[in-house]
Amino acid sequence: MKNRLLLMLIVATSCFFFASGIYAGTAAEDVIKMENKAYSAHKKGIVMFSHKKHAEEYATKNPELYKNGCGECHHDKDGKPLALKAGDEVQSCFECHNKEGEKPKGKDAPKLSKKETLAYHAEAIHANCKGCHKAFNKANTSTAAPVSCNKCHPKKDKG
Repeated sequence: MKNRLLLMLIVATSCFFFASGIYAGTAAEDVIKMENKAYSAHKKGIVMFSHKKHAEEYATKNPELYKNGCGECHHDKDGKPLALKAGDEVQSCFECHNKEGEKPKGKDAPKLSKKETLAYHAEAIHANCKGCHKAFNKANTSTAAPVSCNKCHPKKDKG
C-alpha cells in the first residue's frame, strides 16, 4: 500500500512539473524586446513592450477597449481577433508581416493597398500600436498612451 501511494505521489508530482514546464514555455515575458530580423537596419532604438501591463493593468482599466482580450493585438490572416488565453502559443508578427522595415516612401514609391502596406513589419506594428493608443487616449481624454516615435523607441546607443 505504501509503495502504491508513493508511486502515485511521484506520478502526480511529475505531471505537475511537466505541465508547469509546458506553460512556462508558452507564457509571454513581462517585457518583450521587440527585436527580430525585420529590424536589421532599424535606425531607432528597439521598443521594450510591456506585455504584462498591456494584458493585465491596461485591460482592467479599459475593458471596453480590450473586449477581444489577447485578440486586440493577436489576429488571424484576415485581421480577425484570435480567441487566446494566457499560455497559448502565438506566432511571431513577422510570420505574416514579413517584409523588412517600412513601405517605400517618396514620389516614386509604388501605390500600395492596405494589405500590401501591412505586409511590411513596421507598418503593421505601428498601425496596431498607434491605433490602440489613439483609442485609449480618446476614451480617457488623455495623452498617456504614446503615439510619437521617441515615446516608444529609446535613443539608440552610438557605441
